[in-house]
Amino acid sequence: MKKTSLILLAVVLMAACKEKKESTEPADTTQAMEQPAQSEWVVLFDGTSFDGWKGYNQQGVPSAWRIEDGAMVLEPQKPRPEGANYNLVTEGTYTNFVLSLEWKIAEGGNSGVFWGVEELEQYGQPYETGPEIQVLDNERHPDAKAGTTHQAGALYDMVAPAAGVCKPAGQWNAMEITIDYANQRGSVALNGTEIVTFPLGNQAWDDMVASSKFAGWAGFGKYHTGKIGLQDHGDVVSYRNIKVKPLQ
Repeated sequence: MKKTSLILLAVVLMAACKEKKESTEPADTTQAMEQPAQSEWVVLFDGTSFDGWKGYNQQGVPSAWRIEDGAMVLEPQKPRPEGANYNLVTEGTYTNFVLSLEWKIAEGGNSGVFWGVEELEQYGQPYETGPEIQVLDNERHPDAKAGTTHQAGALYDMVAPAAGVCKPAGQWNAMEITIDYANQRGSVALNGTEIVTFPLGNQAWDDMVASSKFAGWAGFGKYHTGKIGLQDHGDVVSYRNIKVKPLQ
């Protein structure tokens, strides 16, 4: 009887040790770690609808925009009606984020991507508040000849691209814009190459603006939280695969 009890006690102790060991072993977190990384991106344009977008200081999306082959395409009316405004902005606002999109510009075309856009009656255009990352046909548009801070991928009129990686008009360019006020840094990557970096929300930013055409503009770059915008510059331009990843 005593021998049997000892055997049972040994079995119980072995089972308890095994259970404790299994509970302290790290679980396989591969799937758990991968899933949040995939879900960090929020789709702003899925290729099928303009949900989440509107005309700047308008209700609804201007008729000059259409969806074609999974892209939003701007084809401004010509001759242009007086006072026409085809600029597009998000309904939501963003502060610290990474914006990923693809753009294709027509020959001789000009457009741009804004952030920090504020919709108020005193601002007739999104560029009055929102800094712009240039979208341009570098080969044909006169802006490209006016200075490198006006070329595709530039922080318009402030920081020139460090490398010429823009694809020709009629071809898709992949662009990633990082706006990080928390770390006072912004950047632009075009077709996989980081070509622009710039300060944000500090004296270095203020000094840079003061040396640009935007010096003295009351609202320019003042709104750290604002809308993302796509510029109507009177030319045909297409955007697709637009998504945003909020940063802490």
